[in-house]
Amino acid sequence: MAHTLSSAGRRIAQRARSLNSSAIREILKFTERPHMISFAGGMPLSATFGLPALREASVRASHGAESFQYSTTEGYAPLREWIAREHSDSQHRVSPSSVLVTSGSQQAFDLIGKVLLDPHATVLVERPTYLGALQSLSLYEPEFVSVPMDEHGLVSKALESIGPERAALLYLQPNFQNPTGARLSFQRRRSIAEIARRTGLIIIEDDPYAALAFDGRQVPSIHSMAPDHVIYLGSFSKVLAPGLRVGYMIVPRVLEQKFVQVKQAADLHSSTLSQRIVYETVREGFLASHVLRIASLYREQCEAMLSALDRHMPPGVRWNVPEGGMFVWLALPEGIDSEALLKDALAVKVAFVPGAPFFARDSLHHYIRLSFATAAPEQIDLGIERLAALINAYSRVLTPYLATDLHR
Repeated sequence: MAHTLSSAGRRIAQRARSLNSSAIREILKFTERPHMISFAGGMPLSATFGLPALREASVRASHGAESFQYSTTEGYAPLREWIAREHSDSQHRVSPSSVLVTSGSQQAFDLIGKVLLDPHATVLVERPTYLGALQSLSLYEPEFVSVPMDEHGLVSKALESIGPERAALLYLQPNFQNPTGARLSFQRRRSIAEIARRTGLIIIEDDPYAALAFDGRQVPSIHSMAPDHVIYLGSFSKVLAPGLRVGYMIVPRVLEQKFVQVKQAADLHSSTLSQRIVYETVREGFLASHVLRIASLYREQCEAMLSALDRHMPPGVRWNVPEGGMFVWLALPEGIDSEALLKDALAVKVAFVPGAPFFARDSLHHYIRLSFATAAPEQIDLGIERLAALINAYSRVLTPYLATDLHR
């Protein structure tokens, strides 16, 4: 038996040998333990699913046999038309033919890799960036190059200096980025769009959190500024329900047919029933008021976390103040390894995601990602108090060593 397994292992394709399990998925296994306070997963709160509306839509969507039949690769036409209208304005009209429904926006990364990436192609990413994108795109063996970020998102001047004309793609999340929570400023969006138009750079604008702005304010997408150079990714996972697995791509017209071809080869089409349920839910305007309720709820959750951080965290710990989304990005005093900290945190029933996996290269180990989306306010306070006590203990151990280094 051992010989058989070894022989099979040698037959694994080269592109798969370097794959690792998602750090988040591994940590989520621990969150199933009793009394665990989880700040780990980027999962939406189940109370935001709008179950009555989904139930009614499910009844309507499942009325006819066509909801259970094969469908078109591009997606359910009425849903694609709805998406196109939602992303159109007086200056920029999106054609339904540019919309491709996917099995969650995560599938889009795989399709993009198949269509646009050869081995060793340069892919520009934020530093740090969404690890799910790194994991999926890495199958196509690109060379990742990190572009610096600050509290206003990706630094467009740094992008210019890297030489974007030599890159195959730029991947970014402009709204409440995972993991930092940063929102890219309007001026930087305009600068990045101008760079794309001038150099021919293709941008993947991954935008699952746009609707979760605490103030309700929407900043124009990069796609609306440079539609011929942007692949826009959207999702219903954060605003309706992730289990439906309905996302979408809006692609430049020149790429429409090629993406349809690779998706047809991948899965024929996304779930017919799920697409119809989504359409029946959103068609009469339900989503506009629903996302306001979700954003209000997450704002309260975020305020609870920020308040707990202010009360409990020791000096030397820094964090962002999100304007939306689900995440707080915490910088520990340098010298504290977040992966070591996680082991002790799990022992006191607190889970988070260490920051290192979010870096494409040259990882930094003194950051952690905290999600405020699913824990109740009283759990948030207790979990942050426990985490702060651990960080304080680590800092006390570390201080003599830091003092020694300073006096060398």
